[in-house]
Amino acid sequence: MIDKLKELIAEAEAFSAQSKDEVEAFRIKFLGSKGLLKQYFAEFKNVANEQKKEFGQTINQLKKTAEDKVNALNDALEQQDEDKGIYGDLSRPGDPIALGARHPISIVKNQIIDIFSRIGFNVSEGPEIEDDWHNFTALNLPEYHPARDMQDTFFIQTDPDILLRTHTSSVQVRYMENNKPPIRTISPGRVYRNEAISARSHCFFHQVEGLYIDKDVSFADLKQTLQYFTTEMFGKSKIRLRPSYFPFTEPSAEVDVYWGLETETDYKMTKGTGWLEIMGCGMVDPNVLENCGIDSKEYSGFAFGMGIDRIALLLHQISDIRLLSENDIRFLEQFKSAL
Repeated sequence: MIDKLKELIAEAEAFSAQSKDEVEAFRIKFLGSKGLLKQYFAEFKNVANEQKKEFGQTINQLKKTAEDKVNALNDALEQQDEDKGIYGDLSRPGDPIALGARHPISIVKNQIIDIFSRIGFNVSEGPEIEDDWHNFTALNLPEYHPARDMQDTFFIQTDPDILLRTHTSSVQVRYMENNKPPIRTISPGRVYRNEAISARSHCFFHQVEGLYIDKDVSFADLKQTLQYFTTEMFGKSKIRLRPSYFPFTEPSAEVDVYWGLETETDYKMTKGTGWLEIMGCGMVDPNVLENCGIDSKEYSGFAFGMGIDRIALLLHQISDIRLLSENDIRFLEQFKSAL
């Protein structure tokens, strides 16, 4: 009988299973209420006294072997099910990686950078947290200047001299301080204004500003540069410049592009005039050049700036500027086919 128990121990040790049903059948066979162990324990009283010790040790060994085998197989099968639940069928080919989409702000910004890079403009960047000098004072906006009211500003509470930049002109100031003319650069980036959030405005948005400083730069150079940009960006070659005011340029102008009146949307966007305002520009004020260490008697230059968000709304017919910052995947997936 002891030899039979040893054969069962060997059988239990060699047992393997591919499913929990097979493990359960094994458990019932060995450990069930009518299983082999139950039967052999019932036979214990019939074993000769000199064999009881060996018989008891062998039957306990069989019990432990059977229990360990059941636990090990169940753990292995549960781990296999968990892996399959997480990773799917590991024998199948992997799923294709889903393609992402460029954000409409990135699409428009890259287009603008590409256009100006063709005529020699490089890209300059600067900090979004600025000091008063670079954001205002160096740009002909000293403290208490009334033109500061045009730009509602987020100041840092612990230091009134530190603020979130209201335009990327601060980058141009830093660039002029660290580079000698000729200078030809554009400065894209995010800016902040303390404005009410609506479908047409936000407390943060994106700008790109351009700067050209050299000898004998004229307003005609500015107009020709903007003419080139609007033709390349919008496919519209007709522009007009209206007199305006900016503290850091003199003379200053607003730039309109003739969009046309071919559709009902054109009438709505241009308020029935066919003209659409796209940016501000002007000749750099001599005071700004002097503040940045550039001789205004030897050098002159022009600057311009536009809102990337507004152009994105225009080109992609987006009705609400808030959509650009809400990270709605349904909105962003519409731009998968864009550049």
